Amino acid sequence: MESSPRSGRSWSKSRSAVDDLQFFHVVASSETLTAASRELGCSLPVVSKRLSALERRLDVRLVQRGARRLVLTSEGELYATRVEAILDQVRELEDTITDTGGGLRGSVAVEATLGLGRAHIAPLLGEFAAAHPDVHVRMQTSALPLRPHQREFDVAVHVGMPPDSSLRMRRLARNRRVPCAAPSYLAEHGTPAGIEDLAHHNCIVLRENESDFAVWRFGDADRPRHVRVQGSLSSNDGDVVTGWALEGRGVIMRSEWHVRPHLERGELVRILPHVSTPAADIYALLEEDGHVPRRVSALVDHLAARLPLRLGMESAVRPVGLHPPATG
Repeated sequence: MESSPRSGRSWSKSRSAVDDLQFFHVVASSETLTAASRELGCSLPVVSKRLSALERRLDVRLVQRGARRLVLTSEGELYATRVEAILDQVRELEDTITDTGGGLRGSVAVEATLGLGRAHIAPLLGEFAAAHPDVHVRMQTSALPLRPHQREFDVAVHVGMPPDSSLRMRRLARNRRVPCAAPSYLAEHGTPAGIEDLAHHNCIVLRENESDFAVWRFGDADRPRHVRVQGSLSSNDGDVVTGWALEGRGVIMRSEWHVRPHLERGELVRILPHVSTPAADIYALLEEDGHVPRRVSALVDHLAARLPLRLGMESAVRPVGLHPPATG
């Protein structure tokens, strides 16, 4: 039986309204409209035009114009809060419908830092998508540290303990940060005997904020030690930092997963091997909402089984269930 014109119009408006909710959720979660345009995959004028159209439809101003950073009006704040709750209900409904015990279906949004994501997470996602053709995997990478509090993901792959303790997490692989340098640098400048000596070396800083210095941490939770380092080179790109070290330009402190191949080939040498360094294990982060769709838990299982093998670390982490962070 054909739908009446009225029901057709109602369906069209509902679909448009959901699209608007998803659109504004991205805008409200972004620092600028430019950042929102990158996330949405369209130009800044398109985002600005669509935002204006949404405000006209609602007859209310949602975003303050003229601010360098995106600032929501009070109405925009209220709308963003309600939008997130509605989209959560939509996702829960879709999971209930598709999660019926058959083949995996639906979409999974994955976030990862650029280096680890490009080198290892992306190939593993490709494997998973090939094994489950009805699952659409969307991956977002960034050269900057992840900001899990923004929650724009189903799974975020994070190196080190996450700053947001409300997230559910599962360890995918063991890892720690290690200081190292090229043999040519050590031959010219000497090998540090203690962490205090690092203050007198050219330390290449992986810059994760606007500071021109870094604090490198050693020891463990019971006996932490640290030293402030500086050098003539810094970057927010781990591959660039490692490349400079390989050229003999200074000392770096990098994740073992990243430098292990260079250490094994003798291109880099670990310094201060007698000094322990804090763990920087690799975790999968998920919303702590009590319900994890099968497609998401299956993807996390795949990463936990395959990532340690790709990294050449110890055998895969024992496949236990997802769990909230330990409090002890």
